[in-house]
Amino acid sequence: MTPTQASRPLRIGNASGFYGDRFDAMREMLTGGELDVLTGDYLAELTMLILGRDRLKDPGAGYARTFLRQLEECLGLAHERGVRIVANAGGLNPAGLADAVRQLADRLGVPVRVAHVEGDDLTAAHPGSLAAHAYLGGFGIAACLHEGADIVVTGRVTDAALVTGPAAAHFGWGPGDHDRLAGAVVAGHVLECGAQATGGNYAFFHEFRRSGAGARGGGDLRRPGFPLAELHEDGTCVITKHPGTGGFVDVGTVTAQLLYETAGARYAGPDVTARLDTVRLTQDGPDRVRIEGVRGEAPPPTLKVGVNRLGGFRGEVAFVLTGLDIEAKAALVREQMTDALAKSPPADVRWDLVRTDRPDAPTEETASALLRLVVRDRDQETVGRALSGAAVELALASYPGFHVLAPPGKGSPYGVFEDVYVPHGAVDHVAVLHDGRRVPVPPAHGIAVLDEVPEPPLPQPLPQPLPSGPTQRAPLGRIAGARSGDKGGNANVGVWVRTDEAWRWLAHELTVDRFRQLIPESSRLKVTRHPLPNLRALNFVVEGILGEGVAAQHRFDPQAKALGEWLRSRHLDIPETLL
Repeated sequence: MTPTQASRPLRIGNASGFYGDRFDAMREMLTGGELDVLTGDYLAELTMLILGRDRLKDPGAGYARTFLRQLEECLGLAHERGVRIVANAGGLNPAGLADAVRQLADRLGVPVRVAHVEGDDLTAAHPGSLAAHAYLGGFGIAACLHEGADIVVTGRVTDAALVTGPAAAHFGWGPGDHDRLAGAVVAGHVLECGAQATGGNYAFFHEFRRSGAGARGGGDLRRPGFPLAELHEDGTCVITKHPGTGGFVDVGTVTAQLLYETAGARYAGPDVTARLDTVRLTQDGPDRVRIEGVRGEAPPPTLKVGVNRLGGFRGEVAFVLTGLDIEAKAALVREQMTDALAKSPPADVRWDLVRTDRPDAPTEETASALLRLVVRDRDQETVGRALSGAAVELALASYPGFHVLAPPGKGSPYGVFEDVYVPHGAVDHVAVLHDGRRVPVPPAHGIAVLDEVPEPPLPQPLPQPLPSGPTQRAPLGRIAGARSGDKGGNANVGVWVRTDEAWRWLAHELTVDRFRQLIPESSRLKVTRHPLPNLRALNFVVEGILGEGVAAQHRFDPQAKALGEWLRSRHLDIPETLL
């Protein structure tokens, strides 16, 4: 690295937020403007389970095959433009993917150096698990890039490591550069979910649609572009996107993504703990948001390990109830199914009546409600043939208008996710270079036990409530945005507002007790509120609302993606001056 290289910004883009994201994004990012590094995030808790099941059928599988197909179109283009590619598409088999990329490069005649990172696989230490993988940091990626790799594929690393690794390699950062690394972590967290930073899934999307593309300097929201970060040596960055691409980047879209799948003010990772309460955002021009002020602390003494197991089998029937007497129809079929399953009752039975019907409806569909029956058991037969037989036999012997959305199947396997923690030294973190050399990556040093550092208190004195005045009963979403997501069995809901006056009201009004009132599912669960005044935001963590994780499909919205939108739809007495 030369001084000139270290002093110029590093332009890092993202081309994938999950396994199955927009296929053309890699080409769009490579052709849309200048880049130094292009990243791709392909892994999630559910993805690791899916890849684990793939590998049971084929030991050579276990990685994201989409990535290979994207490279087939784009490898030559990336090489011509000098863009390095870093992706966690290796999943459970990064060595296998690296070999496949080399074979592809040879076939295409593109001279690229391919390296990979390994050491995250701890499955052998967790008997009975389908996949158990530690979340590694970015210094294995940095070692690969430092030694000249053009393509780096990894297994389970933190999403932000896809940015901290290239940044550490480019700027020469070491493990003790906590503030700089924390800035890169925040940039990586904004980029990791692709178009969620450029207007995708955004609470105030309707304002953009009304104002038109020109008003915000962005493009069509029907196809948002993917984000990139201009990262500087001091850890500050600007989030933006390629010129002419869809969507928009503003303080709101970046705030929303910062709150996504986080908890308290401390965002802990294997490289550094980033203090989200120090983040400052400013609009730096059309489609440009500057992030600065991020402080970092030493990482915690342990690494998170995601453990995926097969939990059993799941069956489902959705009964359609139409017209009058919906409650009575639901009661009858519930009694009939309970009797039919009594000989071999499933271990877990859940009924949900979803009242999508309306009186005097103009269509049959809008006159109908859904009664969902979900059963789980270790025995596939109990939730498969026994369930389907019981439901089908009621076709002519139950409530008037009996029918189901689809015939029940044989019962599908479901997974269980849990996170456990191991010391940094429990993993063999290794950068496997393009020439076959293996470079050990030392464990983090200067670790800090976060329990000994108190969570940042609420601002003292608390923001003063707004002056008394008339209020109006209205949805919270009239003034507040939200974004929610999953972390194992827990969900987070980040809520933010856009003015200081609204923040003073929100900080007082949206207490844990009020949150529980608005989201009744959380009434008996542990709910923790984390204030982030710099972002005018509150982040709520609801423990256990997702049961044993997304793969267990514990609730209607198993990843809590719409939990924030439900909260925004709930009505409160809001000061008219804010509306």
